[in-house]
Amino acid sequence: MSEQTINLPKHVGYIVDGNRRWAKKHGLPAYEGHLAGYNAIQDVARATFDSGVEYMSAYIFSTENWKRSENEVKALMGLVLKLFTSDLHIFNEENIRLRVLGSKDMVNERIKKAIVEAEEATKNNTRGTLALCFNYGGQLEIADAVKKFVQAGGDASSITVEDIASNLYAPDIPPVDLIIRTSGEQRLSNFMLYRAAYSELMFVPKPWPDITKEDVKKALHEYSNRGRRFGK
Repeated sequence: MSEQTINLPKHVGYIVDGNRRWAKKHGLPAYEGHLAGYNAIQDVARATFDSGVEYMSAYIFSTENWKRSENEVKALMGLVLKLFTSDLHIFNEENIRLRVLGSKDMVNERIKKAIVEAEEATKNNTRGTLALCFNYGGQLEIADAVKKFVQAGGDASSITVEDIASNLYAPDIPPVDLIIRTSGEQRLSNFMLYRAAYSELMFVPKPWPDITKEDVKKALHEYSNRGRRFGK
């Protein structure tokens, strides 16, 4: 079946998992796994947008990941900064818009500044939108949305699902149609909880660094064969 005839999701979310296990399997330090995972984000984004998907989200650092070792967190922050600075030209060359979803708490000022500049520098790109979930937690996103609504003068006793949706991080990003988790784990791990209400779920045994363009095509093909009724 050709890519032109399948029923494509508008938004595909990836739970990036398995970088450290990939490194261990190959006898490498954890950082090498994260670096391989970092490179995979670019490759998977190309494959996803080449297929015609409009939005891709990737869970790159959760609010719980601060619990990891100081050295590992430092290495991850270095990769995040690299993405938003020295490698930013890649996303402009690929015509991909970057958005960042997550809390600013605990994020250092240099990275905060780089995020603002990266979003500004790519805002006119039209091939697709890559939403990076950084310092992100789905429960926290919902709590922050309620706070934002109340702080703007809203009545908490009459809050609606639409009110919450309009106050999420980057509320213009649509619900996730398909969530793909790598490395064989079968849970959401606090990813896109509000936007995932009707998401189709797929669990891939491969670790994230091993995901290929063919894996993306296969997942999209499987999605096109599923029936989505939204409770009807």
